[in-house]
Amino acid sequence: MSGPNGDLPVPAEAGAGEEDCFGEAEYAAINSMLDQINTCLDHLEEKNDHLHARLKELLESNRQTRVEFQKQQQQQLSESPPAPKPHP
Repeated sequence: MSGPNGDLPVPAEAGAGEEDCFGEAEYAAINSMLDQINTCLDHLEEKNDHLHARLKELLESNRQTRVEFQKQQQQQLSESPPAPKPHP
């Protein structure tokens, strides 16, 4: 497993002069962890893409609502009679 900092422990029986201190089991464990990380990253990327698409939809909907609201306000202003000006 991993140490407190996420580092893989080095086997105590490994000699100081050995270049390759990992055996097949260690490489298999590393590959498994990398596969899990890759799966998590793929899942996060899918969620991010989904959220991005939803945000674009929301922004477009808000834009359309604002345009419609502005049209209604302009129409109401053009239909309403001008307010009488007070005489001093």
